[in-house]
Amino acid sequence: QVQLVESGGGLVQAGNSLRLSCAASGRTFNSVAMGWFRQAPGKEREFVASIWWSGSSEYYANSVKGRFTISGDGAKNTVNLQMNNLNPEDTAVYYCTARVLYGGTWPYWGQGTQVTVAE
Repeated sequence: QVQLVESGGGLVQAGNSLRLSCAASGRTFNSVAMGWFRQAPGKEREFVASIWWSGSSEYYANSVKGRFTISGDGAKNTVNLQMNNLNPEDTAVYYCTARVLYGGTWPYWGQGTQVTVAE
């Protein structure tokens, strides 16, 4: 069984930064990509960023482009999300995710970590 464990969430003032981290544990698996989604109260879960180990390709939601940076280590199945210039609209539960296939969906999810940005 694969487990993803997030850390680094918390309460921060608008304009400040936070760094989220996620590590996989459990049975050995070879991820092809890892990423982050978020879900704000009353809203659907939305894509934030992903990193694909082959070619080190990175993708971002328009709402975070230029403020958030994703990084990680495919060999260790770890991923980070550096979040700068946070605003209250970034308040959400952030979920780490991983996939082992290029097609299909994201099958592995963490439990989530709360990020709250105060004005």
